[in-house]
Amino acid sequence: MISSRHLVFLQQVVVVLAAVAGALALPTDLYNQPSYKPAPMPYNYAYGVKDDYAGTDFGHNEDSDGSAVKGSYNVVLPDGRIQTVNYVADHYNGYQAQVSYKGEAQYPHEYGPPVTFKPQYQNSYQPQPSYQPQPSYQPQPSYS
Repeated sequence: MISSRHLVFLQQVVVVLAAVAGALALPTDLYNQPSYKPAPMPYNYAYGVKDDYAGTDFGHNEDSDGSAVKGSYNVVLPDGRIQTVNYVADHYNGYQAQVSYKGEAQYPHEYGPPVTFKPQYQNSYQPQPSYQPQPSYQPQPSYS
């Protein structure tokens, strides 16, 4: 004969097993839809910056057919050389770069203060607040 305590325990075990079986029977995607992955989109872009006043000169271009990316970028280094990086990247081979330099490094024989550039545009308009803020409290002098 099974005691009432054992009967309650068996009922609880049956309920837990039924819940686990029901959870395992459910599909992982309740709507049975294939996962959406957008088709790869080809693109290309390029830009270049050359500012003789500030001494900056760099650029970048990149092309993609949707699965692989090819591009290059260049920059004028502080020592006067031009560094160019040509690269190819895809999901199989990863990022592969070839770095090259043009020119010869130039180091000055004289050292002095750093070269600074003054801004070309100076704003003469100084906005003023439309109200004069007043303190919301009156401080009392403290004497010791």
